[in-house]
Amino acid sequence: MVRRALEARGARGTVVDLGCGSGRLGACLRDLASRYVGVDAVRYEGFPDAGEFLACDLDSGDLDSGAVPLPSATADVAVAVETIEHLENPRALVRELTRLARPGGWVVVTTPNQLSALSLATLVIKHRFSAFQDVSYPAHRTALLEVDLRRIARECALTDASCEFSLQGRIPLTPWRWPRWVSRAFPCALSDNILLIARKPETSGGDRGR
Repeated sequence: MVRRALEARGARGTVVDLGCGSGRLGACLRDLASRYVGVDAVRYEGFPDAGEFLACDLDSGDLDSGAVPLPSATADVAVAVETIEHLENPRALVRELTRLARPGGWVVVTTPNQLSALSLATLVIKHRFSAFQDVSYPAHRTALLEVDLRRIARECALTDASCEFSLQGRIPLTPWRWPRWVSRAFPCALSDNILLIARKPETSGGDRGR
């Protein structure tokens, strides 16, 4: 999903991945990323040798102070894949992604899709979204809707915001997934995950491109 969104916009260059885990995104984007920097609380086994790792507790409450040890405007793409739902302060995460993105660069966030058929059915039956049941707590603590992601993007002064979907989703009450052609016809209802991609505005004068 992330690769598809970046390829469609011709995005390349330095990728900074907050909540990188084992760095699988770096492997997925290796021909698009000239530099891959993964940030997480610990370095997980399997993190790619070609990548750079930085330790940072993203849920420490200090993100507003620039806790990620990188200069502003470092990234052509600043991304957080399935990370924002783990944090107490989702807005602080997007502000930090925005700080890290260069002018004209991209900010990308993915999270469980609360408006999928599976999630809405679970909400009706169990009074909880599918990815936020008791078994997932406290790992999953912040459920965000598409409208929330768009609002946060606006609050961060990001432009060209768009939401896309994974086109992969589990059929309610079964272990099976919807066929891809069906998911393409109803992307929001039949996708388990949603992606927000938005652009940091270009600045003028000598700051352009930094």
